[in-house]
Amino acid sequence: MVSMMRRKELAGFLRSRRESLAPEAVGLAGGSRRRTPGLRREEVAQLSGVSVTWYTWLEQARDITVSRQVLESLSRTLQLTPAERSHLFALADAPLPAEPARRMPVNPTLRALVDTLDPNPAHVINPSWDLLAYNRAYANLVGGLDDLPDEERNSIWLLFTRPGMRALLLDWQREARDILGQFRAAAGKNPDDPRTTALVDALLAASPAFASMWSAHPIKAFASATKHFNHPHVGRIDINYTKLAVTEDVTQHLVVFLPVTRDDAKSLERLTELDRPVPAQG
Repeated sequence: MVSMMRRKELAGFLRSRRESLAPEAVGLAGGSRRRTPGLRREEVAQLSGVSVTWYTWLEQARDITVSRQVLESLSRTLQLTPAERSHLFALADAPLPAEPARRMPVNPTLRALVDTLDPNPAHVINPSWDLLAYNRAYANLVGGLDDLPDEERNSIWLLFTRPGMRALLLDWQREARDILGQFRAAAGKNPDDPRTTALVDALLAASPAFASMWSAHPIKAFASATKHFNHPHVGRIDINYTKLAVTEDVTQHLVVFLPVTRDDAKSLERLTELDRPVPAQG
């Protein structure tokens, strides 16, 4: 049940957007004979495919049920922006379905932040864990990223298809199981996403290890932790990592790795000072 306060907010929001939308914007005639600004209630109801009485009750903050289908129709009729549409669903206590994972552009400021974090490895991912941006430190830690096609520049794909990752991660089996559990928990929020489905199908065909772990349905909540690497150029590196949400695009996350000790920090500096990106291992 939607609380009275939320129903009042919903009613006020709908009324404000209805009154701010010119009739001409939806193909109706305007003119000075209109007694109210914007659209009439009956016009919004007709354009949205609902009854006038029902829509009136909605603007009166009555305790009625609002389906997602009706919310989508109202959103289209009132020509809401993506942010306004999300707000409408939130006020109606109807969470939006997860957006499909797409390679959306990374904000230039966020990209600059990723670069500034050198010599600490950092990258930006989407819900399918595609690498949308990364700095030189991360490229040299993992190796061989720049020349990969977009569909293979993906954390899960690299983990299970690149032989060198088994040597790079000191406890690959545990790391792979934990990371796959986090990935599956995230993928479960939008099981019909075409990018994630294509990635899983490709991994099932390419990696017996992935197929075996995936069939066990691992699920794990994300938690900051320490990863242990044995890099072919700089040796042992222990790194703490965490993941931060990107507020302006909820489909993106910033992943940052920080050294555990001063020796680890020096190793990361040596890694970043390599003349060129490290080639893929294995």
